[in-house]
Amino acid sequence: MTGATVLRGRFGRWMLGGACLVALSLGAAVAGWEALDRAVEARVSRLAEPSTGLIVEDRDGAMLRAFANSDGRWRLDVAPGDVDPRFVAMLTAWEDKRFREHGGIDGWAVARAAWQSVRHVRIVSGGSTLTMQVARMLDGLPTGSALAKGEQVLGALALERARTKDEILGLYLKLAPYGGNIEGIRAATLAWFGKEPRRLTVAEAALLVALPQSPERYRPDLHPERAKRARDRVIDRMEALGLLASAEARRGRAEAMPTGRREMPILAAHVAERERAAHPGAAKVRLTIDKALQERLEAYARARAAAMQKPLSLALLVSDHQSGEVLASVGSPDLFDTARQGHVDLTQALRSPGSTLKPLIYGLAFERGVAHPESLIDDRPTAFAGYTPQNFDHEFEGVITARRALQLSRNLPAVALLSAVGPSRLVQRMKRAGAHPELGSRTIPGLAIGLGGLGLSLEDLVAIYGGIANGGIAKRLRLEADGEIGGAAAARILSEQAAWYVTSILAGAPNTAKGSPGTIAHKTGTSFGYRDAWSIGYDGRHVVGVWLGRPDGAPVAGLVGQDAAVPVMRDVFARIGPPARLPGPPAGILAAAGKALPPPMRMVGRTGLSGATPLRPEIVFPPNAARIETGLGEGGTAGLSLKVRNGQPPFTWYVDGAPVVRALFDRQASWAPREPGFVDISVIDATGAAASSRVFVE
Repeated sequence: MTGATVLRGRFGRWMLGGACLVALSLGAAVAGWEALDRAVEARVSRLAEPSTGLIVEDRDGAMLRAFANSDGRWRLDVAPGDVDPRFVAMLTAWEDKRFREHGGIDGWAVARAAWQSVRHVRIVSGGSTLTMQVARMLDGLPTGSALAKGEQVLGALALERARTKDEILGLYLKLAPYGGNIEGIRAATLAWFGKEPRRLTVAEAALLVALPQSPERYRPDLHPERAKRARDRVIDRMEALGLLASAEARRGRAEAMPTGRREMPILAAHVAERERAAHPGAAKVRLTIDKALQERLEAYARARAAAMQKPLSLALLVSDHQSGEVLASVGSPDLFDTARQGHVDLTQALRSPGSTLKPLIYGLAFERGVAHPESLIDDRPTAFAGYTPQNFDHEFEGVITARRALQLSRNLPAVALLSAVGPSRLVQRMKRAGAHPELGSRTIPGLAIGLGGLGLSLEDLVAIYGGIANGGIAKRLRLEADGEIGGAAAARILSEQAAWYVTSILAGAPNTAKGSPGTIAHKTGTSFGYRDAWSIGYDGRHVVGVWLGRPDGAPVAGLVGQDAAVPVMRDVFARIGPPARLPGPPAGILAAAGKALPPPMRMVGRTGLSGATPLRPEIVFPPNAARIETGLGEGGTAGLSLKVRNGQPPFTWYVDGAPVVRALFDRQASWAPREPGFVDISVIDATGAAASSRVFVE
């Protein structure tokens, strides 16, 4: 064998061995990359959004109340768009200036950190990117551990694979530690500055950039000087980078440091607590509450309560009766006032409503043709099957109009009218409005409910009065801006005409006349034993409900609705703004009195109220020889109300000899005339008895 042959053989073996080594190295690299990919993908599948405490917002998105997370940390939902852009620019310039370019690991930063560590024989700067910091915070990894650093790298790669840069930044803004139990930029700005993060000063932004580096060492409430030095270092760096002008930097360094933590927002505390119970795990709930009005009324309630002897308390509720939206709800003057049981939401407490149900009783009597506001009614001692109610002042007015009886809140006429319309019908109309009357052990309501012998809440009464104010249509009270509460959106509790009659009376009008009755209609109530004082009022848009009393239900000497609650109601209206004028009368109103009234309506007699029904029916409306405005002359299509008193149902109504309503068990109906002119209207009851009237419709 020649030397050349030997060399060729050795070279061939070397080439073969080298090729094998390269192949093995490449194979190992491929296997390593596949293992790394599997490890990253496994972490992608485990990525989850951090939990946040509930934020309760007002109708315009302003924060009312925030709740801590389930572990006691103040961590609130926030997005990069909710944060001052200058803070974001300062943060990335300080922590990770190539955040938008790298894939989770910044090779240049790692190399720089390694070189500085070798050169200075200590750690001078870290190589962690914002993405790596988010990975560490998501997994709760410690700092300074090589194993944890490896987990950080894998977590960062997983984040970059599964999230956009803005989403990663959003996670940092939720998770970054700011001292104590404060996490995330939104909780930090609320706790340290008492503001949202949308607009920050240079000094505020710089402090928030510095704090997460060492949250406990730089806490401004514990170490103000150290925190100021850290803040100023950030300002100096931003000035050197050209992100801040010299004048801005100088002003930032001169700005005072926060001296302590601020309280988190806690407006509408009771309804916010209710919403948290209704939406466990939610990050945000938006309510119909108006924050500015809520703030004004809470401040007013605290000031008013300070002038009252403990444990006397109060509750306020304001709604928009056209939509049912609750605009303000003050469940107690102070959530933390234990003497007044401030934690109890007194807008929902079941109490005796006193005389506040009388307007609905009168409205039912007007609707059913039992009475008219100008009907005469007796206010004198009367027994109703063993029930002998008394007037509040134990005096009697004698014969007065129904209007005057309601304005004076006389008890005897109200009970007489309730006897005529039926207590069960009253309860049914309350329920239509969304109220939840509590009758106790009684299965059948009695006449005593008309004077407060049942349980209702302030919310219930505001809902009922909202129906009267809204032309007889009650909109269910709504607290959530994005949904409806309590089922059906609206229900009729009174006819439009009856509701307007009641409004005219409660607004203080002296008689039934055309035009608006004024600006505010209201009614008071005082429960038995002076336990509850009420005032419920409304204008053309708002309903205001006021309750005063002791949370434990004990009597309060001299506590009367007219004296205690009405001034509060007027103060609340003053804080809402200029009142909206009450509407004028609808079509079909009978503007008459005395002998101009139909004979059945002139006097609400004792026999009629006691249940002795005449054999023959009587047409209550429209009265004979009346001119009725229905809007026909203006192209309108308003219906004409038909009401019958007495007689035996079912009833059949005829117009000009032709039947228009057959076999009706109710005592009222509606018919739409097609053209103006005279019409003959008649009604026949089950016994064949009839009544008729001739009217002119226009």
